[in-house]
Amino acid sequence: MSPVVMGGPSLFLGESDYVALVRPEIDPADPEVWQAAAQAGVTPEELADASGIWTVLWERDGEGDGFELPGVPDAEPAFFARTLRAELVAGSEKFTVDGGAALRLEGTAQGEGAWSLTAHLTPPGDEAGPLTVVTGPLPAAGLLADLDAFLESLA
Repeated sequence: MSPVVMGGPSLFLGESDYVALVRPEIDPADPEVWQAAAQAGVTPEELADASGIWTVLWERDGEGDGFELPGVPDAEPAFFARTLRAELVAGSEKFTVDGGAALRLEGTAQGEGAWSLTAHLTPPGDEAGPLTVVTGPLPAAGLLADLDAFLESLA
């Protein structure tokens, strides 16, 4: 559920259909980074520092894409993850977690400790129209473990 993407913090919610929050990290010592930095006219460290942009990735019915969330500090994805964790632990039949203008997540209990998550995504600007990705059923224990690992990666 939560693969590591390019070494940065990542939270994947779902399996074949998913939504993910990812902040890639670039290694300035990587030869490809050196080459890209030279082409861009910046140092490898400057190029790596620019990678601190959060991205929302999604896949639905075998097709996927993503969009950047420039200017989002780590505190916002952390707050989203803590709020989602609290809702899962509370055990309501339904909940909504607001992730800002770009992401809203609705959870619906599926019985036997499983959840279906519906992500409402709105890419910023004119990138694309809103879309919905439904995941699940997902085991609550796995979701909680992924959320804890994500929060630890941000600490």
